[in-house]
Amino acid sequence: MTVQVVLAHGIRTSATMWRSQVEHLERRGNPAIAVDLPGHGTRRDESFTLEGAFETIDDAVRSAAESGPVLLVAHSMGGILSTSYVGSDPAPPVAGFIAASCTAIPRGAGLVAYRLLARSFNALPGRGQWLTDRVLDATLPPETRTDFGAGGYAYDAQDVALRSLSVLDLLAALERIRVPLWFVNGQWDQLRLNENLFVDIAHDPELVIVPRTTHLVTAMRPRVFNAVLDVALTTLEQT
Repeated sequence: MTVQVVLAHGIRTSATMWRSQVEHLERRGNPAIAVDLPGHGTRRDESFTLEGAFETIDDAVRSAAESGPVLLVAHSMGGILSTSYVGSDPAPPVAGFIAASCTAIPRGAGLVAYRLLARSFNALPGRGQWLTDRVLDATLPPETRTDFGAGGYAYDAQDVALRSLSVLDLLAALERIRVPLWFVNGQWDQLRLNENLFVDIAHDPELVIVPRTTHLVTAMRPRVFNAVLDVALTTLEQT
């Protein structure tokens, strides 16, 4: 059966960040669905909750699983949520998992600093979007630049989402994951903080470090990320 792909975005952005990957998957012949999590994209009028986020991912996975094995691909906050989801008990119908830019435990001083930084940006004129735009203009290629923010930015959901993540036990979840697992991080990604610990705890994962790349690895180096997708899909197709 053809491998189905479900994609979960990171914080503040939306399903549109995956357009390059969805186009690649369509050319390859693999059906793909990129979800909007609560409070993001087409659902910005909703409140973000962990329950709603997990339900969104689970609904997409179970729907896709009716047509074939599922590769779950997730970035940043979506990756943290998906790590907890794939490692839940009982295990969901996920055949493989790509966890991008999410090898960090979301609690403690690091999370506090991140939330303070986010609040500081939101307090700037225009919520600091002018600065965000300058950074994205300088780092993202034209092929993905407009896609990254095409679904809008979830300013209001950011702090509650970050606070919610602190209750997740990612290390226990990692120990329970028994499907092929790929960690994908940019060389300069701030969420590499617990990378070695994640690799040690997970069962036989693959670690891919993309050179000269920041946290936005999917958009900054889309062809490289799509090549990782191909590796994962070929692996699942052969099992």
